[in-house]
Amino acid sequence: MTIFKSKKDLNNHLKPLRNKGVIIGLVPTMGALHQGHLSLVNKAVNNTDVVVVTIFVNPTQFDNKVDLEKYPQTLKEDVKLLQIISEDILVFAPTKEDIYDGEVVSKSFQFDGLDKVMEGEFRKGHFDGVATIVDLLFDAVKPNKAYFGEKDFQQLQIIKKLVAQNWPTLEIIPCEILREENGLAMSSRNERLSAPTRKAASFIYKTLKTAKSMFGTKNAIVVTDWVKQQFAENEKFTLEYFQIADIDTLTPIQQKQSGIKYRGFIAVFAEDVRLIDNIALNY
Repeated sequence: MTIFKSKKDLNNHLKPLRNKGVIIGLVPTMGALHQGHLSLVNKAVNNTDVVVVTIFVNPTQFDNKVDLEKYPQTLKEDVKLLQIISEDILVFAPTKEDIYDGEVVSKSFQFDGLDKVMEGEFRKGHFDGVATIVDLLFDAVKPNKAYFGEKDFQQLQIIKKLVAQNWPTLEIIPCEILREENGLAMSSRNERLSAPTRKAASFIYKTLKTAKSMFGTKNAIVVTDWVKQQFAENEKFTLEYFQIADIDTLTPIQQKQSGIKYRGFIAVFAEDVRLIDNIALNY
């Protein structure tokens, strides 16, 4: 397995492959890989000729310095997991100075309001940081296809908008949420939970599933109030938000309309760990 630390070395390797028409797949990650990440990698391996997995903890998307400092960095272990899938995977693990060309700052983007709600409301500047690093990775790899998980559904929609604006030939492949046995959405942050809290966190997905069932007959306000009440009665978790939104515009729902697909989005604090999840409500 080859690990590249610089854009220059990676480009020198990929350029002749691009010239031959090889289909390149990209799986961007921040490392601390789990089965959710690996499901994306497997999909990429099965559908492209060459797969690049990026491992880079991006500082510009963290609005909380403590969260950045605590984010696990496990490159050696990550590489071992990737080797199980394929020795031919290329790993791109740049320094922040290399990928940002020495100036570690976010660009400013216009996403038609997709970045202003939910995560954007509670994590100022987050999506400018995400879009900046994804744009830089697209430029470094120049993939034909890129794979993103639906756990970060808002991020996925924003990246689709970025691609429509700047990378029109790039195909974005959405990948379903992979869950632990108890229903908790797989995340690198789960490793920071105590064992009892990780087990109890099944409550998040159970609540989402019940909200989905209720959405068939109840209006959005009733469903939202019910979710808030469930968390108010559970001392283990603190609800930051629960919102029901149109999946295309991410606009919070006022009243259900036929022909529009809705999704429920949630952010919860468990101990000092922030967890997000979402669920399709009517499709």
